[in-house]
Amino acid sequence: MNDDVLIRQRIGMEQAHYAGNLVDGAFVLKLFGDVATELLIRHDGDEGLFRAYDAVEFLAPVRAGDFIEATGRITSVGNTSRKMSFEAHRVIELSDDPDHPSQAEVLDEPVLVCRATGTCVVPKELQRK
Repeated sequence: MNDDVLIRQRIGMEQAHYAGNLVDGAFVLKLFGDVATELLIRHDGDEGLFRAYDAVEFLAPVRAGDFIEATGRITSVGNTSRKMSFEAHRVIELSDDPDHPSQAEVLDEPVLVCRATGTCVVPKELQRK
């Protein structure tokens, strides 16, 4: 329907909420919200509002130190609704070697950590003509 939007984010230690420096899934959903906002601005000239997620799948853990790429695209356009799909991939991860905690590795194959679908709305009067 239109071009994908990509956001790359390094996950800081302040996002770790669980043992093993795990990050909660809400962090990835926030990234999807930022992707949706950019998609709506590009498509309609307005930030719109996120109405609902239809499906969310958390597929792999996210840890502090990871670099995550979140992508999204508009898959269908109604009068005011915009259906979207999202994916987040881990592209860099920290070493788990306790003797070298600052080492990181660019992954040969990005790891899908989350995917979702949802609907956003842009009121007619706010849509770019």
